[in-house]
Amino acid sequence: MLLHCTQKLAAKLPAYSTTPLEESSPLGSWHANLYRYDRRQCVLFCHDESRYCLFLPGLVKVDFAGLGRLHRELFLATLMVLDVPELLLKRVSLALGPVQFDRNTDRSVLGSLRTADIDLSWLIDDLHVLDCNPLAVSVKLNERPMTVRGRWLDPAQEMLARIDQLRGK
Repeated sequence: MLLHCTQKLAAKLPAYSTTPLEESSPLGSWHANLYRYDRRQCVLFCHDESRYCLFLPGLVKVDFAGLGRLHRELFLATLMVLDVPELLLKRVSLALGPVQFDRNTDRSVLGSLRTADIDLSWLIDDLHVLDCNPLAVSVKLNERPMTVRGRWLDPAQEMLARIDQLRGK
């Protein structure tokens, strides 16, 4: 799994590649950015193709060393909420592979991350960020339609379609 990080997030990571890496996972790569809500560090992830988003609130310094593990756990948990069968979840976990970080970002995906950030600020407006359930917020973020280069997408359905491709392998 390849996570393209912004400069702000990369500064918090223990190691990342300064040269662009090539994605080897059949599920594709992700972008990630560091945001602050209620003076707490939070990371928002966005899948490059489907624009499926994940939200991790209230991270501290030691959490950044295990960011790939936290991403994987939240991603698999959101898929369980979407009723993905257990066997397919195991295939998804294997398909993700080891996490790698680089700084090669795409402006289109960063724009989608910015839109998700705006929507997120409305979702958690009346809550303190530490009171948010990251699973519920992530699922809610993926219920909204998005446009990508003039094409309408349903992030949850797009991700389920990508995952369904693993069924035949």
